[in-house]
Amino acid sequence: MKTTITMLVCALALAGCSNMTDTQQRALSGTAIGAGGGAILGAIGGNAALGAVAGAGAGLIGGLIYDNVKKNEQASYQQGYNAGRSSSSTSH
Repeated sequence: MKTTITMLVCALALAGCSNMTDTQQRALSGTAIGAGGGAILGAIGGNAALGAVAGAGAGLIGGLIYDNVKKNEQASYQQGYNAGRSSSSTSH
């Protein structure tokens, strides 16, 4: 029952992400997913609360790493796009 309530709270929290930055959304999503997964694994091990806390921490770190990867990916794309535009405009 606790797991169901935790997942419901996480789903409601994610519904309020519309005014958040991409970084904030990814951090919150990672935290929520990690907490849910950690609670499930913790319940199997006998301590859902500890599992949720550990999972939330791991999820937060994972969400921030994912955000960094996506930002680097976008920056690389933009750099290549700008290089392509400048080389095609100078060759004409």
